[in-house]
Amino acid sequence: MRQLFIVFVLLIGGIAVAQNISATELLEKTIEFHDPNKRWNTFKGSFKITMQTPKSSERLSTIALNNPKEQFNLKVEKDSAVYQYDFDGEKCTTTLNGSPEVTDAARKKYRLTCERGKMMRNYYTYLYGLPMKLKDPGTIIDDKVQHKKFKGKDYLVLKVNYTEGVGDDVWYFYFDPKTYAMEVYQFYHDETKNDGEYILLEDLEDINGIKMPKKRAWYYNKDNTYLATDILKSSAQK
Repeated sequence: MRQLFIVFVLLIGGIAVAQNISATELLEKTIEFHDPNKRWNTFKGSFKITMQTPKSSERLSTIALNNPKEQFNLKVEKDSAVYQYDFDGEKCTTTLNGSPEVTDAARKKYRLTCERGKMMRNYYTYLYGLPMKLKDPGTIIDDKVQHKKFKGKDYLVLKVNYTEGVGDDVWYFYFDPKTYAMEVYQFYHDETKNDGEYILLEDLEDINGIKMPKKRAWYYNKDNTYLATDILKSSAQK
């Protein structure tokens, strides 16, 4: 009986802490879970992402990051084409099937421009840098931690807006109330219209000491239509 009482007290105590946690504390706890050794800012490494979409062939993206030197490399392989964006700071180069000589028609077909490359750089470094990227300048985190049920599970939720020039959408990040792992995020262009998407995260992959979501499945908010799944693995894996 005494042991059961102790377990009950510990359980209730844990729930109370979760209920009273501040937004700042929640962010620190989820970063501690995903990046326990604080490696994101000094991250140097590479990983692969296989994108699976209905009615389309798989796309394999190999990403190499050197955050201290602001270097980013993205190689995309789909069907018979291999195209690449390379950034050294803001200096950008592109290649198609190993050649820097790319026709205008091919650039249009593969959207092989530095403008597109910059968008992809921001996209990948943001998503795979979460939740650490929530500390970036221009991020506005609501002071109140919300409690929401999503797909039948209870979560601690951070609402995030961005300053002008950084982002226009409203984001919600869902964290397990016990482990503080990030398990869902969701964004709206206009929340009153229930537009935008939600992303379900499944399993974890250790990439140079950072716990990144192994699978990301994307759906529309409005009707739960499935869009795509990204599957992450280390570049060392075959």
